[in-house]
Amino acid sequence: MGNGMLSQEEIDALLGGNLEADPPATEEPVEEFTEIEKDAIGEIANISMGTAATTLSQILGKKVEITTPKVDLASSEQIRKDYPVPSVIVEIQYKSGIQGSNLLILSQRDGAVIVDLMMGGTGLNPPDTLDELAISGVGEAMNQMMGSAATSMSTMFNSVVDITPPNLVLNEMTEGEEDVISS
Repeated sequence: MGNGMLSQEEIDALLGGNLEADPPATEEPVEEFTEIEKDAIGEIANISMGTAATTLSQILGKKVEITTPKVDLASSEQIRKDYPVPSVIVEIQYKSGIQGSNLLILSQRDGAVIVDLMMGGTGLNPPDTLDELAISGVGEAMNQMMGSAATSMSTMFNSVVDITPPNLVLNEMTEGEEDVISS
């Protein structure tokens, strides 16, 4: 999903409203989620990212499908192992309604395909690298997707959920590098 990784405090806030004003910046051991918590987070993710996928489908003029979310805890190191290199990391903060952020990670090739389709191409022969225009295009697609997801969450939570513009980083995540993924 990318999804942004929620801290236990952020999850508690979603489920019960108990979030500290400034959660600790250090990674502390987190207990496993209960099955009910996993189901709630998965359902929120499924609905909001389903809306985001529909938005991306409209932008690209192609069918976009998502898989059923799997809720899991992962460290920055595990994410670094599991996701493509080179990648585009898109972080979108919530500025009202909920606290936290979403982290979307996609391969730079997938980003190039998205931009090629947005520009009227076939997506079959995307450029090898992302220039400034392409990075802006990926950012716009992700912004529209997460805007739709935020609107969906607003409906679910019966409260306005608003996001910031995306922050994009082209990344070559390798072991031993400083974390790009904020906790």
